[in-house]
Amino acid sequence: MDEQLVILHTNDIHSHLENWPRLRRFLKTQKHAYEQAGATVLTLDIGDAMDRVHPLTEATNGQANITLLNQVDYDGVTIGNNEGLGNTKEQLDHLYDEAHFDVILGNLLDAKTGSLPDWAISHKFVKTAAGTRILLLGLTAPYSMTYPLVGFQPVEVEVALDQLLATYAGQYDCLILLSHLGLDVDRRIANHYPQFDLIVGAHTHHLLIEGEQVNQTMLAAAGKYGQYVGTVEMNLADHHSVAVTARVTKTATLAEKAEDRAEIDRYEQRGETLLDRQLVAALPHALNGSWESNSPLMVQGLASLKDDAGTDAAILNGGLFLTDLPRGIVTRKDIHELLPHAMHVMKVTLTGADLYRLIREMEKNRQFLMRFPIKGMGFRGQLFGALCYDGISYNPQNRVVSWHGEPLVAKRQYTVAMPDHYLFIPFFPTIEIAGQNTILYDKLLRTVFGDYLAKHDPIREADNFG
Repeated sequence: MDEQLVILHTNDIHSHLENWPRLRRFLKTQKHAYEQAGATVLTLDIGDAMDRVHPLTEATNGQANITLLNQVDYDGVTIGNNEGLGNTKEQLDHLYDEAHFDVILGNLLDAKTGSLPDWAISHKFVKTAAGTRILLLGLTAPYSMTYPLVGFQPVEVEVALDQLLATYAGQYDCLILLSHLGLDVDRRIANHYPQFDLIVGAHTHHLLIEGEQVNQTMLAAAGKYGQYVGTVEMNLADHHSVAVTARVTKTATLAEKAEDRAEIDRYEQRGETLLDRQLVAALPHALNGSWESNSPLMVQGLASLKDDAGTDAAILNGGLFLTDLPRGIVTRKDIHELLPHAMHVMKVTLTGADLYRLIREMEKNRQFLMRFPIKGMGFRGQLFGALCYDGISYNPQNRVVSWHGEPLVAKRQYTVAMPDHYLFIPFFPTIEIAGQNTILYDKLLRTVFGDYLAKHDPIREADNFG
């Protein structure tokens, strides 16, 4: 063995800061120990480090997460969809202003300029003390339906890789991909691009305890939420990889210090304090919710969607509302706790015949979805809950769907507001197959709801709820 290259990696932390103190200590102490032994060490994060479900992330637009990443001296990161789509373009354009690391991202372009955004680089070269040339590439999942709504143009994986590998052919000895693409895509890349020595993966939250060898390429991944941290050891001879081993360490097995809990609580409390200072509305009456039936909270939620989208009907599911809203002053903290989801409002236009089919799909799945524990795709709750309509009704006896009391007209066009989440889950295929769908990406669902409350129940100096 001429030299050793060590990759320490994290992915899909999703603002699970309860694991951060132990993760930070492990990454720093391991890097020091390997470097003392003469190894070259690279520390990488593979995206979705932030998630607005955490109040501190929400309150700081992810800036607090970058401050934490700076503590570890990462050599490079790529972005996940939570960074790319959980922020507005302006927020993302400034997310990494104070970063002490490089954002490596080769397949996302600014829609106006057609170039990489200023905060990203398409590649990074690292040269070891022995002269081995390491090329780092980074790719994120190219959501073609949603990135253009934010102001970015994603590039398909194969197109980006073909261009990058052609550009840097012959300029590297060791090739590593930071992949926020998912395990199936990583396997496909390993089969079609055998020049990769290592693909460090993310996005699908897969855990490869000892890695996975696909032809000449080692795949590595450390699960989700900071529950694991990954280590890859690459033995190099004559500047080329001759042996690669991968493993993960379970964070819960790492030593915990007495001050860790206070640090973790401080993150939560700081975020809540910042959000609680921002007043939204003054409710004259409490708004209670129910995940299994219509409720006063649901009535207001449906009305907020109609108001924002300019439609005469709306659909929501009860599991979206995680708390109640008491009478009195409502703050951004209350709204965040109520609707922590990374969702947006969507306008769906269907013919009467297709709207009938959609409602029948919803009614067929109603009882199943009532207690269905759905995960991902923007949902940050526990159960899907009951489907509720405003402007639409369904008679289960005769299976008639009505629009404001009148039967649907088969060829007439109807427009309904609903969460964009419904487009991505598999239960309502009519939305994707037949719908003319417009996602209103300028506001998160909770912002739409908060703005509606602020408009209808504004805070006045005379308000006294004591």
